[in-house]
Amino acid sequence: MKIKTTLMGAVAGAAMLTGMQATADGHGEITAAYFLEWPMPFLAAKASGAYDEALGMKVNWVSFETGTAMSAAMASGDVQIAVSQGVPPFVVAASGGQDLQVVDVAVSYSDNDNCVVAAGLEIDKDSAGELAGKKVAVPLGTAAHYGFLRQMDHFGVPLDSLQIVDMDPPTGASALAQGDVDFACGYGGGLTSMKEYGNVLLTGDEKEELGILVFDVTSAPASYVAENGDVVAKFLAVTAAANAEWNAGQPDEMLAVIAEQSGMDVDAAKASISTMKFPDVETQLSDAWLGSNAATFMKGVADVFVEAGSIDSALESYEDAVNTGPLTQAAN
Repeated sequence: MKIKTTLMGAVAGAAMLTGMQATADGHGEITAAYFLEWPMPFLAAKASGAYDEALGMKVNWVSFETGTAMSAAMASGDVQIAVSQGVPPFVVAASGGQDLQVVDVAVSYSDNDNCVVAAGLEIDKDSAGELAGKKVAVPLGTAAHYGFLRQMDHFGVPLDSLQIVDMDPPTGASALAQGDVDFACGYGGGLTSMKEYGNVLLTGDEKEELGILVFDVTSAPASYVAENGDVVAKFLAVTAAANAEWNAGQPDEMLAVIAEQSGMDVDAAKASISTMKFPDVETQLSDAWLGSNAATFMKGVADVFVEAGSIDSALESYEDAVNTGPLTQAAN
């Protein structure tokens, strides 16, 4: 499979493009989206001002609760780059006609995205069929939603037997704690809170054995990447450097900064980041990731969502939704 490596021509409407350019160039600044309670190495670079220095402009950071909200912000032109957007919300937006592109693999985290069943139900993977008829909190259109759909399919729990409520992870955790739902799905700090009140059905390794991958991407509007490829490449280079520093030894001082920037205490951040993997640029550009498999995986996610009735239709191919040009430039 040939993944697009050249920068695409602008395809968004003139008004959106003009708005983004005014923000990115006219005022010498861009806006990047990220998650709180989601500790990642790039946060240390955010704190040090490394992005501002490398890009030669101010980077405004805005936190979001879900990847779907990130998509909406990029559609409006309020955000130029989204860090750690889940593949499912990216796929939902792209399938709906939003012209977004994946520009790097932000993080892989099979153990940091899951569904938790209330402890009082005493339901585990051997009795998961008993979830039929239960009420579940799921952040729709996110990685947790995709994982939920795949797990329910694996356990043979009919979706139409469940009462599915759209809740972001922190809200879902509160609902689980108060007994308002029987199980809840989420990630990050929300998942950590959920685990205080129940148990997961499958471990990360067990999910991977079933082909349930969980990873986030850095994404951006295709029109912005086309007009600002150098800016995106510099942004990705800073992220890669932060990942390399973390992967080299996971220094305590760096962890402290990451924790502070993510709004977590050090112990919680350490527990969360220990379940994450940050692939280097060479790995990201390989066929296992952006070089081939990413587009295929996104097609699989889209097809699952179509079958579940979550989206109307999937694209024939997601090759054009992956652009390795900026990351290749960053590597060089």
